[in-house]
Amino acid sequence: MEIATVSPTTFVIFGVTGDLSKQRLIPALVDLYAKDLLPKEFRLVGFSRGAYTAEEFRKFLYETIVAKGHKHSSDRITRFIEHAHYCQGTFEEKDAYIRIAEKLASLDEKEIKQCSNKLFYLAVPPIYYGAIFDHLASSGLTIPCGGVDGWTRVLVEKPFGKDLETAQELEKRLSTLFQEEQIFRIDHYLAKETAQNILAFRFSNILFEPLWSNKCIEKVEINLHEQFGIQGRGVFYDGVGALRDVGQNHILQMLALVAMEDPKELNAALIRRERSRVLASLKLSQSATQDSFRRGQYAGYRDEEHVAKDSETETYFRIIAEVDNERWRGVPWVLEAGKKMPETKAEIQVYFKKTETCLCPPGAEHHHQNVLTFRIQPNEGISITFWAKKPGFSTELEPQVLSFNYKDSLLEQQLPDAYERVLYDCIRGDQTLFASTEEVEAAWRFVMTIMEQWKNEPLMEYDRNI
Repeated sequence: MEIATVSPTTFVIFGVTGDLSKQRLIPALVDLYAKDLLPKEFRLVGFSRGAYTAEEFRKFLYETIVAKGHKHSSDRITRFIEHAHYCQGTFEEKDAYIRIAEKLASLDEKEIKQCSNKLFYLAVPPIYYGAIFDHLASSGLTIPCGGVDGWTRVLVEKPFGKDLETAQELEKRLSTLFQEEQIFRIDHYLAKETAQNILAFRFSNILFEPLWSNKCIEKVEINLHEQFGIQGRGVFYDGVGALRDVGQNHILQMLALVAMEDPKELNAALIRRERSRVLASLKLSQSATQDSFRRGQYAGYRDEEHVAKDSETETYFRIIAEVDNERWRGVPWVLEAGKKMPETKAEIQVYFKKTETCLCPPGAEHHHQNVLTFRIQPNEGISITFWAKKPGFSTELEPQVLSFNYKDSLLEQQLPDAYERVLYDCIRGDQTLFASTEEVEAAWRFVMTIMEQWKNEPLMEYDRNI
């Protein structure tokens, strides 16, 4: 990988002392710095309501990086945090954005000695998006100061709205205040290595693409399971639920990667267009209407902190969908996600149809089926189950697995964290791994169909043995 840009760049993180920033963004930035993938002239400006002196903020950064267990030397961490500065205020406070503008202008003039690009990362709850967008635009912070070559960009975390109406309102506000090329809507699952490998695997190998349709594929399953519960996130999670939290974004984006048509070239606009076409063609499976969805809540959820005692929020769902186009019509897509599951995993399994005949012993059960698995996490990799004759005199068949695992190769050490890739691509201006307006709206239209149909569906209680 090459340095994302040689142009001076300033990162502004709203909510810099929050969990997302501490757990993902700051570690990702220091990793990029250690790999020499940040501009030589970069600055980090943290914004939060807490009162920090410059020294206290840098101490906070140092302790955050060390707490993550990163193997960076003390000197390297110190050199990284020398680029950091702090601004105090609340997200709704108009004058705070004047202070941010003054801080950025001062850094450009006194330290960088030229105009720097600006990257604004909203590591905040979605409730604050509107105020931050409005103040960024009205304060002039989104206007590049470097002429035709300069830029300002906004990174927004999911969820993008809580339903179709709020998503459309958010997108309307964004399009009014910013150009589309300035907006980077983050779904970090798209930045995971195996997810990115789906397209390379499909379109760079003739082995599977001719089979990639309803002619040869029986069904596709996408699972996103977590062993843990809501982990103290009751304020956010209750009333949101699994479908909004991971279904509308992570799972549907993985589905789009598997189902999309060949974009013909590595072009962000073409790839995003093909993903959006898939999402726009989604519907609940007509062949299994009565069993097209299930929703559940794990035992003990209502006893969690900040969760209503009569909460109807789902922590589990299972949906059977269909991609209504010529390639996929009739193929069920089983989408499942849940907390307090037997194991933590995110994977896609493509089940090919069984063979019509069997070269196996008389009377043997004919159940031979190839299964292709994309393991997104943990133990990222790709595997396929195939059938071969058992060694010896018998003609009995047995399953074998052909696999590629990052963990079993030297490549694991080279895997960037998803947030490293998100930040790196944003600096480069590559929107391939970021959702477009069309994708967001198409995903919400499908999700709203489910929510409308299951609002009267009984909520089952489950434990880890679901």
